[in-house]
Amino acid sequence: MQAMLLRAPRPVDEGPLQWVEVPDPEPGPGQVRLRVRVCGVCHTDLHTVEGELPLRSLPVIPGHQAVGVVDRLGPGAGRFRPGERVGVGWLNWTDGTCEFCRRCQENLCVSARFTGLDADGGYAQYLVVDERFAYPIPARFGDVEAAPLLCAGIVGYRSLRLSAVQPGQRLGLYGFGASAHLVIQVARSWGCRIYVFTRGAEHRRLAEELGAAWTGAAEDTPPAPLDSAIIFAPAGALVHAALRHLRPGGTLAINAITMSPIPELPYSLIYGERTVRSVANLTREDAEEFLRLAGEIGL
Repeated sequence: MQAMLLRAPRPVDEGPLQWVEVPDPEPGPGQVRLRVRVCGVCHTDLHTVEGELPLRSLPVIPGHQAVGVVDRLGPGAGRFRPGERVGVGWLNWTDGTCEFCRRCQENLCVSARFTGLDADGGYAQYLVVDERFAYPIPARFGDVEAAPLLCAGIVGYRSLRLSAVQPGQRLGLYGFGASAHLVIQVARSWGCRIYVFTRGAEHRRLAEELGAAWTGAAEDTPPAPLDSAIIFAPAGALVHAALRHLRPGGTLAINAITMSPIPELPYSLIYGERTVRSVANLTREDAEEFLRLAGEIGL
């Protein structure tokens, strides 16, 4: 098959990916093989090819927003049939036996493998994956529409869940890129009032079109304290801004795989039982819930 192969990380403008011919992968026990139709480009892919994330082995085929059709089953695989359309995201395999896997927190499994990082990903004609981590795609979405749902969408949904926001509450979004513009649509379907903090005029207009109650810059004060907030931009200084806007008892979720240093944090910013939590990729439950919800509300 043809694939885009990373042999050694280097800056994107130096062309780290090579278009090569490699053997077709064969699915092992419990795996399925996809004939890839579409694979999106995520900023994490840029981190990967430029060496900003630790690579356990090289060469590797990047890409973790893959949509395709199951064309072959490995021994013991039975969740899907050949011809079914599925998607594959960041999480590729977990051991299924550790304490995290047993309590449905497989995103924290220390043995986990990630698509396009330490398991070959979707920048190829074929991809193999543990069938547990392949997900049916709602029929209303085309292949191109579905691809970003598999990362920006699912991880955004996990961020929304970890922010502990409840229907009808006030939610702040810091940064308004791919993940945030999907999150706002889910939160609006729950009746939340959304306050978007972003510098770009174009992003503010999009946020307003998608139902934001207010838009402003990170240093601006929203019309009312936030019940919950999510940071999408990888800027540590935003933690201070978000906590200043958060009511006592509120929760701040940080949706970033990397982040610039967080400045010294005065205790007064978290006093009042405010909670700060990171978001570490996704679980199967997140993926299945989000894709079902996306199909229902039509993101």
